[in-house]
Amino acid sequence: MDVDWKPYARRMADAVLHRRESRWWDPLASTPRHVFVPRWWERGTDGRETRDGAADPEAWMKTVYEDTTLVTRMGARHADHAASGTPLPSGLWPTSSSTLPALLVILYRHAMLGETSRTLVTTGTGYGTALLCRRLGDPQLVTSIDIDPYLVQAATERLDTIGLNPRTETRDITGPLPGQYDRIISTVSVRPIPASWLTALRPGGRLVTTVADTGLLLVADKSEDGGAQGYITGDRASFMRTRQSDDYDTVSPGPEVWAAADDDGETVTTSRYPVLDVQNTWDIRSMLELEAPGIEHRFRRSPEGPRTMLMAHPDGSWARASAPDRNASPLVHQGGTRRLWDALESIRDRLNRTGELPVHGATVTITPDGTTTLTRGRWSATL
Repeated sequence: MDVDWKPYARRMADAVLHRRESRWWDPLASTPRHVFVPRWWERGTDGRETRDGAADPEAWMKTVYEDTTLVTRMGARHADHAASGTPLPSGLWPTSSSTLPALLVILYRHAMLGETSRTLVTTGTGYGTALLCRRLGDPQLVTSIDIDPYLVQAATERLDTIGLNPRTETRDITGPLPGQYDRIISTVSVRPIPASWLTALRPGGRLVTTVADTGLLLVADKSEDGGAQGYITGDRASFMRTRQSDDYDTVSPGPEVWAAADDDGETVTTSRYPVLDVQNTWDIRSMLELEAPGIEHRFRRSPEGPRTMLMAHPDGSWARASAPDRNASPLVHQGGTRRLWDALESIRDRLNRTGELPVHGATVTITPDGTTTLTRGRWSATL
């Protein structure tokens, strides 16, 4: 390849960190991200399609050295194995990616790495593992695991091409871990914290992860009782959930539930709150997921102004809120065994009344068996 990647990497490091004095600037500027992302799934007019970097090296460099997440696996399909431009069938979810570099740096900073911190990290493409090896200076301090054998093999080979040889293994991160560590950093989300992490974490060690299906970034230090104490950070982060097979074994609302959500409801009310795109909020979405797990959301907005939000749950409950524009009071239809909009409205009432939600800065307590409880004032939620 004739394109010089280093200027692109340096520009990305400048954009992410702003100051070259950062200890993360050199790892970002000196790690060839394109080596770890030769192909990826990109949104096209007909859904996700594969992109082959080598087919257009200039576009490849511009894409991979942007501070963005690049999806490399959809369902059980690796971009590495798909022909360029291949469209995907609908209904597949992303199952692996190269995380945007700025978010990796945020996680690593929360880990408070020491110069000799033995660290377990999740593999994915291997790019995050490479950054960690560069930062610590000794790849032997790093163990990188993933449940997908191909991802581990590909990442190991690509790490080797740039002179890095951390320990890599095919492992389910929710199961037994291959060693003892000062830091565990997971770029897949969990709920609750796996007990195996506490077993593998050394006294005083720190874990950094996200809570599944929320935007909550959790940091906790191992305590003397074998559990851990920590907090929810002010940074927002959301990662793919852990999986135990080639694809997610999820229970989603059936098409009949979504069809019902477009019909008349058993209860019809007018809300004082505007229609909200819940998926693109952080605190509200996270609170709702903690208090009423498993709700899926859809949001429709037309150029003329009408907005519609739909909520559906696998138990058959649903809600639809529609308004002619963003400031109008919506008409709300609800059906099924629970009133999903009412649960959302209760959270918005609390936000309106107090100006914040308790997930901000919540204290985290983890027992040795992994039971994870978030607390702030009189509010608490057990994952």
